[in-house]
Amino acid sequence: MAPQRRLDSAVHTDNPIIDARHVAVRFKVEDGVVDAVKDVSFQLYRGETIAIVGESGSGKSVTARTIMGLLTKRAAVSGESKVDYDGKDILKFSSRARRALRGNRMSMIFQEPMSSLNPIYTVGSQIVEAIRVHQRISRREAQKRALDLLIQVQIPDPESRLNQYPHQLSGGQRQRVMIAMALANNPDVLIADEPTTALDVTVQAQILNLIRDLQKRLGMAVILITHDLTVVRQFSDYVYVMQHGEVKEHNTTAALFAAPRHPYTCHLLGSEPKGQANPMPPECEAILQGKSVRVTYMLKRGGFFKPQLHELVAVDSLSLELHKHETLGIVGESGSGKTTFGQALVRLIHTDSGEIYFDRQPIHKKSRVEMRPLRSRMQIVFQDPFSSLNPRMSIGQIIEEGLVINGIGVNRADRLDRVQEALASAGMPHNILSRFPHEFSGGQRQRIAIARAIALEPEFILLDEPTSALDLSVQAQIIDLLRKLQDDRGLSYLFISHDLKVVRALCHRVMVMQHGKIVEEGPVNDVLFHPKTAYTERLVKAAFEVAA
Repeated sequence: MAPQRRLDSAVHTDNPIIDARHVAVRFKVEDGVVDAVKDVSFQLYRGETIAIVGESGSGKSVTARTIMGLLTKRAAVSGESKVDYDGKDILKFSSRARRALRGNRMSMIFQEPMSSLNPIYTVGSQIVEAIRVHQRISRREAQKRALDLLIQVQIPDPESRLNQYPHQLSGGQRQRVMIAMALANNPDVLIADEPTTALDVTVQAQILNLIRDLQKRLGMAVILITHDLTVVRQFSDYVYVMQHGEVKEHNTTAALFAAPRHPYTCHLLGSEPKGQANPMPPECEAILQGKSVRVTYMLKRGGFFKPQLHELVAVDSLSLELHKHETLGIVGESGSGKTTFGQALVRLIHTDSGEIYFDRQPIHKKSRVEMRPLRSRMQIVFQDPFSSLNPRMSIGQIIEEGLVINGIGVNRADRLDRVQEALASAGMPHNILSRFPHEFSGGQRQRIAIARAIALEPEFILLDEPTSALDLSVQAQIIDLLRKLQDDRGLSYLFISHDLKVVRALCHRVMVMQHGKIVEEGPVNDVLFHPKTAYTERLVKAAFEVAA
């Protein structure tokens, strides 16, 4: 067991702003209890960043939610747990006192922005609410502050975004809104739970530098929960490594990366996407074709009574051809149109013009009902697993639902076997069928989403950032799994990602998108190792070395 006190505690003359001791959290489940966090201790000093790293399900996020007072009713915090904030044990605070602290002096950026933002309120009204709950200022002043925050987090066209709803923003843009809300009241402590998961590589450094600048200006302390070790190395001062709810090792960042002591830390540091896509069989036919596909949106600007409409071209007359057994990557910055293009190709969203063919069959004019027989052959793994998994259904029901609707399986027992086989293929245990999505970490939920897709034995899968919520060691497992499934079942993948390391390991070809256009395409090694455009070169540089 790692020591309770930091190894560099003698260097610090001040007291920690947060001193957590013997934190233990237990969850009640149907067949017993799960010890999610076991005897975790850590210290955080003003103006510094500590990183908590570990695999999905190691207890990182539960530890953070314990500090914020955001655990579910099933959770029980042990009586020996103690979390001192400025010398006071906040675990003994009343609910009202915790609420006053939360979002004001202590703030949190959540991993999944779509499930954290209210879908029925505009982005601007949600930021204004976060400000006015804790500050006595007018609505006009709060709106001005909200606009300043969106400008700070580098969101494009911030005036228009204030009047938009969360579903109208890309995943990366939603994450930036969450960061703006968390920073709204200049907190003393910022807990960032995978803050750059949904952000493209070029924005990662901007956001992390923004947080670091605020630290210097305000003396803010940051707890960074992440699986991105490149980010940890560049931006944290001290690192805690967690596994199975325990801290296995902790040290200053420089010392831990230079000489890791625990075997698990060595395993984490050695886990990075490796290898490349297996060669394709010769002369494979096209399974998906898009010709001059165009998608536009009308956006509102200005006030409520005199709104000005302007057209946003999200996908600008793009063409694509994906072959059987092939993995085609689509990369680009957040908001470049990657996800919109992918969803248009599988007829999830309306296209303004263009033609789409699946297995030589025209589908661009098919209605939702006419598309239904094809749905089992084309599956999707979405970027945000929490919003794509029904919170009222158990894991068993979620995966079995597709089998029932599509008439797959002889009987209930056969379907259950298929569900368990899909879970095993995605690296999840079979005894979770009665549990619900909220009981899992972000990475575990993403594996459940992958299991749901492969249970139907499709020919084509649209993978929208499928590894963004996964830690490095699980990323490698999922890449190997996707390669194996491709070889065994002849699957074709359209792989949308901003993680060029994963793209390099999984894809045969890659297309680079910017502002709704394709700026470069070709074999993955040609594009990533010999980029022809300055934009691609910037993406590649940012992906393989986060700029400090």
